[in-house]
Amino acid sequence: MSMRPTPYVASLRIYEPIDSFEAADQLRWSQIVITSPTSWDEQKRALTRTINNEPPAFKLDGAHVLDHEGKRYVAPWSTATRCWAALDDFKYTLPADVIKFFVPQTIEDSIRSTTEIVEDKVSHILTSTWNIPPRWFTLFHPEERLRGENEDGPFTIMRTSIGKAKQRTTFTHEAVLNAFGSGQVEAEIADLLQWLEIFDNNSIVELDYGGLAIYLNNLLIQNGEPGLDADTSVEDVGTSIAGLASGDGALAGRGYERLVSRWRKVASLESAT
Repeated sequence: MSMRPTPYVASLRIYEPIDSFEAADQLRWSQIVITSPTSWDEQKRALTRTINNEPPAFKLDGAHVLDHEGKRYVAPWSTATRCWAALDDFKYTLPADVIKFFVPQTIEDSIRSTTEIVEDKVSHILTSTWNIPPRWFTLFHPEERLRGENEDGPFTIMRTSIGKAKQRTTFTHEAVLNAFGSGQVEAEIADLLQWLEIFDNNSIVELDYGGLAIYLNNLLIQNGEPGLDADTSVEDVGTSIAGLASGDGALAGRGYERLVSRWRKVASLESAT
């Protein structure tokens, strides 16, 4: 079994219809063979860019593709954009006189020269390391979950239409706002909805556990459970939101606690690796 380059990353992806992109990109992405291991390639490219400090304009990026009901959908990697935006953000957390030790001048110049590219491009992919934000699960229902095993090991993927994802996020936002008022959790859900609103109305939303599926599967088996088949994260979040919406705090708390305790065990593996 091959190991993923970044086995501790989960992804939330937006696949837009291929005809919503520029002609040159459509041509390039229409030639991708659907069996290509695009997840592995994306992670490898992201790692390479992080290590090599390669400015985003230097090399064309790839994409994840889905063929659904005779149409092709595309989630561009934007690995360079994501890496460089993260580096740019990191730079602002440092005192001015120490930046040069972390970000050499040549890299700083490249960031400055590509700021327009970084800011102008909205990433189709959000990533999370060692954990999955509870709000991501609110986008899906249990029947939209696909579990199994491939050459990389156990996997869990969920897919839904962007229309359903936006409806569910709006419902979640209202439930959280009514229960707790404005705050960080409410703002994060509002940000998620704002991100979803950017894309084509015919897009597909996908949550991919990535390598976290392997860790979660092993932990559940160690606990005497049937691996990923025992993962009820979507159901637990649904229970929690339903509890909030109906004013049943005990129900909301039970669902949330089940979710958090499960993923806390996965997150704890970060310090053990």
